[in-house]
Amino acid sequence: MNEINNIDKPEYVEEIVKLIKGNDSPKTLSEKLSDYHGSDLADAMEQLSAPERKKLFRVCSPKLTAEAFEHLDEAAAGSYLEEIDIKRAAAVVSELETDTAAAVLHTVPKDKRLLIIDELGEDIKGEIKLIASFDEDEIGSKMTTNCIVIRESLSVKEAMNELVRQAEENDNISTIFVTDENDEFYGAIDLKELITARSSTSLSDLIATSFPYVYAQETIDDCIEKLKDYSEDSIPVLDNNSRLLGVITARSVIEVVDDEMGEDYARLAGLTAEEDLNEPLRESMKKRLPWLLVLLGLGMLVSSVVGVFEKVIAQLTIIMAFQSLILDMAGNVGTQSLAVTIRVLMDENLTVRQKVHLVTKEMRVGLCNGILLGVISFLFVGLYIHFFKHKAMGFAFAVSGCIGTSLILAMLISSAVGTLIPLFFKKIKIDPAVASGPLITTVNDLVAVVTYYGLSWLLLIGVFNFT
Repeated sequence: MNEINNIDKPEYVEEIVKLIKGNDSPKTLSEKLSDYHGSDLADAMEQLSAPERKKLFRVCSPKLTAEAFEHLDEAAAGSYLEEIDIKRAAAVVSELETDTAAAVLHTVPKDKRLLIIDELGEDIKGEIKLIASFDEDEIGSKMTTNCIVIRESLSVKEAMNELVRQAEENDNISTIFVTDENDEFYGAIDLKELITARSSTSLSDLIATSFPYVYAQETIDDCIEKLKDYSEDSIPVLDNNSRLLGVITARSVIEVVDDEMGEDYARLAGLTAEEDLNEPLRESMKKRLPWLLVLLGLGMLVSSVVGVFEKVIAQLTIIMAFQSLILDMAGNVGTQSLAVTIRVLMDENLTVRQKVHLVTKEMRVGLCNGILLGVISFLFVGLYIHFFKHKAMGFAFAVSGCIGTSLILAMLISSAVGTLIPLFFKKIKIDPAVASGPLITTVNDLVAVVTYYGLSWLLLIGVFNFT
């Protein structure tokens, strides 16, 4: 198979497209396409017309087509599956990982989906139905039954024979899973240890009984950290009676983590779900509009507060030039504290003492960073106003001193706000990631405006009488 790397990949895709558009015989074309990686075929499919894709599906083996489908998102794979005749579509589905097969079939129209399922073998039907029985947020919906399972009562020789037999249909063989006579999960054996074991060795001596596992009905959020902590190729998934149902492969773990990161990113932006490229306008508006309306109201409040300090701005117009500095730094600090807090809140067992420590720690970080940046701002802004704006030294450093002090206070308060708001939402059972991101941005703007213009009023006008 051709060696794959990101630099050469576009050339491979171009080669595939050129082959499909060419006039090679089906056999020659099939042989040439078999040299390419499934990822390249998946990328090439997007550049082909429907008739050209049908040609590709006719000459590619179901196994190679399935390999390509594994590198597509479920919606794209489902739409391409609709272009294939029923029997060949069923053959492709049979070659897919069972979790992928269930997800792809879910995107196919019901009438064709039922026809494809009717063509599947009974074993595959059962596996797909099992995975489809779990909710999307349960880890069981992401598992595959592609694994080797043996009984703990076997000898080493019998275990090797069973491995060879099952390997004809299952290619995830690096770890062999072991069950007892009640089909309950017992442990796992590394393939290398089984291969190198002497026939006189007891199988029980090779079994790691402390092997990690998850339960199928656990939510992805609850067990994602556990999955990331282990570097195993696959982790067993059990039912509530500790019977082995399937495994989560390393690839599935990466996909789950990637999905979760995408969802968290969407939530931090105030969206309740991720959007895709083809989502209807109305659906996208429905996801974004509620928070935007809330933020519009809060934005009007911020504008009203600025209006309160209209006299200050009128008398000291130069302070307007540095408003964005305070706003941006307060926003950045609040966002940093929010990200840390959301990360920590993934631990459901967080104690009150730990939460208090989190708040005080973030405030200390905000204060220390604020002092450092405040001193830098005091020096450089003072010099800038004196030399470039040609203001008196006393006035220049009075203004920069106000800016530096405002920066310290704004960063201190914003770090507290960025920590306390998600803790509060968590307490009242509202997803802190959904609610916190947009809200903290606006609240920090309010904090920064009040701090900056309030201090300007008190110090520059009230104390120093600058007008």
